[in-house]
Amino acid sequence: MAFQSFEELEVWKRGCRLAVEVNRALADSKEYALRDQMIRASISIPSNIAEGHERDSRLDFIRFLRIAKGSAAELRTQLYIAQRLSVLPKEQIEMLIQETRELCPMLQALIRSLRPVPAPLKTEN
Repeated sequence: MAFQSFEELEVWKRGCRLAVEVNRALADSKEYALRDQMIRASISIPSNIAEGHERDSRLDFIRFLRIAKGSAAELRTQLYIAQRLSVLPKEQIEMLIQETRELCPMLQALIRSLRPVPAPLKTEN
Protein backbone atom coordinates (compact mmCIF):
# COMPACT_ATOMS: atom_id res chain seq x y z
CA MET A 1 0.00 0.00 0.00
CA ALA A 2 1.18 3.51 -0.76
CA PHE A 3 0.02 4.91 2.59
CA GLN A 4 0.92 4.20 6.19
CA SER A 5 -2.26 5.21 8.01
CA PHE A 6 -5.91 5.76 7.23
CA GLU A 7 -5.48 9.44 8.20
CA GLU A 8 -3.49 9.89 4.97
CA LEU A 9 -6.38 8.75 2.78
CA GLU A 10 -8.29 11.54 1.04
CA VAL A 11 -11.45 9.41 1.06
CA TRP A 12 -11.24 9.13 4.86
CA LYS A 13 -10.68 12.90 5.21
CA ARG A 14 -13.65 13.67 2.98
CA GLY A 15 -15.76 11.12 4.84
CA CYS A 16 -14.96 12.87 8.12
CA ARG A 17 -15.87 16.27 6.65
CA LEU A 18 -19.13 14.83 5.34
CA ALA A 19 -20.01 13.40 8.76
CA VAL A 20 -19.37 16.78 10.39
CA GLU A 21 -21.47 18.56 7.75
CA VAL A 22 -24.36 16.13 8.18
CA ASN A 23 -24.22 16.44 11.98
CA ARG A 24 -24.20 20.24 11.83
CA ALA A 25 -26.92 20.43 9.18
CA LEU A 26 -29.28 18.21 11.17
CA ALA A 27 -28.56 19.57 14.65
CA ASP A 28 -31.95 21.30 14.94
CA SER A 29 -34.03 18.85 12.89
CA LYS A 30 -37.22 17.58 14.49
CA GLU A 31 -37.23 14.52 12.20
CA TYR A 32 -35.55 12.54 14.96
CA ALA A 33 -35.55 9.05 13.44
CA LEU A 34 -34.32 10.21 10.04
CA ARG A 35 -31.78 12.59 11.61
CA ASP A 36 -30.32 9.87 13.82
CA GLN A 37 -30.12 7.37 10.97
CA MET A 38 -28.44 9.91 8.68
CA ILE A 39 -25.92 10.83 11.35
CA ARG A 40 -25.12 7.15 11.99
CA ALA A 41 -24.71 6.45 8.26
CA SER A 42 -22.44 9.47 7.78
CA ILE A 43 -20.24 8.54 10.74
CA SER A 44 -20.09 4.94 9.49
CA ILE A 45 -18.27 5.95 6.30
CA PRO A 46 -14.94 7.16 7.76
CA SER A 47 -15.27 4.85 10.77
CA ASN A 48 -15.33 1.73 8.58
CA ILE A 49 -12.40 3.00 6.52
CA ALA A 50 -10.40 3.41 9.74
CA GLU A 51 -11.50 0.14 11.30
CA GLY A 52 -10.77 -1.85 8.16
CA HIS A 53 -7.31 -0.36 7.83
CA GLU A 54 -6.42 -1.12 11.43
CA ARG A 55 -7.39 -4.79 11.06
CA ASP A 56 -4.02 -5.35 9.34
CA SER A 57 -5.59 -7.63 6.76
CA ARG A 58 -6.03 -6.66 3.12
CA LEU A 59 -9.20 -8.75 2.84
CA ASP A 60 -10.67 -7.23 6.01
CA PHE A 61 -9.81 -3.75 4.75
CA ILE A 62 -11.62 -4.45 1.48
CA ARG A 63 -14.64 -5.78 3.38
CA PHE A 64 -14.84 -2.65 5.55
CA LEU A 65 -14.39 -0.38 2.51
CA ARG A 66 -17.40 -2.11 0.96
CA ILE A 67 -19.36 -1.44 4.16
CA ALA A 68 -18.31 2.22 3.98
CA LYS A 69 -19.48 2.34 0.37
CA GLY A 70 -22.82 0.87 1.42
CA SER A 71 -23.14 3.48 4.15
CA ALA A 72 -22.56 6.22 1.58
CA ALA A 73 -25.38 4.80 -0.56
CA GLU A 74 -27.58 4.53 2.54
CA LEU A 75 -26.90 8.18 3.39
CA ARG A 76 -27.64 9.25 -0.19
CA THR A 77 -31.01 7.49 -0.02
CA GLN A 78 -31.79 9.20 3.27
CA LEU A 79 -30.83 12.56 1.76
CA TYR A 80 -33.36 12.00 -1.02
CA ILE A 81 -36.00 11.28 1.63
CA ALA A 82 -34.95 14.37 3.60
CA GLN A 83 -35.25 16.40 0.40
CA ARG A 84 -38.84 15.24 -0.12
CA LEU A 85 -39.62 16.10 3.51
CA SER A 86 -37.96 19.54 3.15
CA VAL A 87 -35.73 18.80 6.15
CA LEU A 88 -32.84 20.89 4.76
CA PRO A 89 -32.49 23.54 2.05
CA LYS A 90 -32.40 22.03 -1.44
CA GLU A 91 -28.92 23.40 -2.22
CA GLN A 92 -27.47 21.89 0.94
CA ILE A 93 -28.98 18.47 0.24
CA GLU A 94 -27.75 18.56 -3.35
CA MET A 95 -24.20 19.32 -2.13
CA LEU A 96 -24.33 16.43 0.36
CA ILE A 97 -25.72 14.07 -2.29
CA GLN A 98 -22.92 15.07 -4.65
CA GLU A 99 -20.32 14.36 -1.97
CA THR A 100 -21.71 10.84 -1.45
CA ARG A 101 -21.62 10.34 -5.23
CA GLU A 102 -17.95 11.30 -5.28
CA LEU A 103 -16.99 9.17 -2.28
CA CYS A 104 -18.32 5.92 -3.77
CA PRO A 105 -15.95 5.85 -6.78
CA MET A 106 -13.06 6.82 -4.51
CA LEU A 107 -13.86 3.87 -2.27
CA GLN A 108 -14.20 1.56 -5.27
CA ALA A 109 -10.82 2.70 -6.62
CA LEU A 110 -9.23 1.98 -3.25
CA ILE A 111 -10.85 -1.46 -3.20
CA ARG A 112 -9.50 -2.17 -6.69
CA SER A 113 -6.01 -1.06 -5.67
CA LEU A 114 -6.03 -3.54 -2.79
CA ARG A 115 -7.13 -6.57 -4.79
CA PRO A 116 -4.39 -9.06 -5.54
CA VAL A 117 -2.99 -8.89 -9.05
CA PRO A 118 -3.67 -12.20 -10.83
CA ALA A 119 -0.61 -14.17 -11.85
CA PRO A 120 0.06 -14.18 -15.59
CA LEU A 121 -0.86 -17.32 -17.45
CA LYS A 122 2.08 -19.46 -18.43
CA THR A 123 2.34 -20.23 -22.09
CA GLU A 124 4.10 -23.23 -23.47
CA ASN A 125 6.59 -22.77 -26.27
